[in-house]
Amino acid sequence: MRKPKILTTIREYSWSLFFADLMAGLTVAMVAMPLSLAIAIASGADPATGLVTAIVAGFMISLLGGSRVQIGGPTGAFIVVVFGVIAEHGYDGLVLATFMAGFILLVAGWFRAGRLIAFVPEAVVNGFTIGIAVIIATSQLNDFFGLTLDHVPADFIEKLPALWEARDTFNAQALMIALVTLVLIIVLRRAAPKYPGLIVAVGAGSAAVALMNLPVETLYSRFGALPNQLPVPHLPEMGWARLVELLPSAIIIAFLAGVESLLSAMVADRMIGGQHRPNAELTAQGAANIASSLFGGLPATGAIARTATNVRAGGKTPVAGIVHALVILVIMLVAAPLAGYLAMPALAALLVMTAWNMSEPHKWGEYARGRASDLVLLVLTLVLTVLVDLTVAIGVGVAVGLALRLSRRSPESDWKTPKR
Repeated sequence: MRKPKILTTIREYSWSLFFADLMAGLTVAMVAMPLSLAIAIASGADPATGLVTAIVAGFMISLLGGSRVQIGGPTGAFIVVVFGVIAEHGYDGLVLATFMAGFILLVAGWFRAGRLIAFVPEAVVNGFTIGIAVIIATSQLNDFFGLTLDHVPADFIEKLPALWEARDTFNAQALMIALVTLVLIIVLRRAAPKYPGLIVAVGAGSAAVALMNLPVETLYSRFGALPNQLPVPHLPEMGWARLVELLPSAIIIAFLAGVESLLSAMVADRMIGGQHRPNAELTAQGAANIASSLFGGLPATGAIARTATNVRAGGKTPVAGIVHALVILVIMLVAAPLAGYLAMPALAALLVMTAWNMSEPHKWGEYARGRASDLVLLVLTLVLTVLVDLTVAIGVGVAVGLALRLSRRSPESDWKTPKR
């Protein structure tokens, strides 16, 4: 079934539901805005593209999606892929790959491929999620410690020695701001989980930099002023050779968007006792990624953390996600200059915390106590993600996982020895 959930929920909509969705949408927007900026920066893109993605793709995912409470936008899972595509093919290559991925997801939704997520082993999903978290955290060490590097290598093995060689450029004030922001995020999340502690923490750390005139990089000092309007939509440049060249990147973007959005929708179902429509969700992801690419945005998918925030804040229907996108748009239109004061170490602390949450450390004991073959598959996928390539990790992980699943079955043959 590909019918958007909003068409179902709107039948019994009321002012009380709208008020609940409005408050939840405002809360999620306050969480999504600094995250979108930080994810774009970590991906090697302009920070404004993170806001554009949150607005355009977030709106489309809520409008067309198959979940009542799913919130979409740029996510940490894409950082590794986006960084690699930009490094190899340029930003215009990323936009075209995202455009292609959108059509792949539309086709997947049309052919009702939403249920195929059941064939992706959970150990593979957990392995590459933890691997991505490791890569995200290490990518933020530069800003977290205020190091000065002309070029930060993308490869994990090359990155660590480069960071160590730059240790003489360590900035104690940057580390102080990062640690203060990190502690505030943790404290506010525990003390007031329903409120947007992320933006309060990042805002407090950035305010300290401005008021104390600390020698710490800010969004403005590194990237200049953010635009106060959406770009004009336009088709990406394409040719047959370019399409063939970017097809592998488009496939991995589509795979990640599909898997993460469906996982997020499943988590949301458990939180609200609902039932999402997987094929509608894939269709929405396809439309959202096409729309995001037309506006020059990043790949997008359902965001588990923002979806959970929406549920905790009282979101009831897809209207909350639409409100979240519109609130970010209003902030971009009227308050873009204020974002320039955001301190890079504060945003780095936000992403380090995001990486920690992505890795779900509370489940590590469960993984260790589980089936040995699942643990080996998880570690294999993790190591390949960090040291080799995400595409290789997923391909090898799924192949080995399916082989293990088949080996656990003991099919009985109905063949009998013929009588002679």
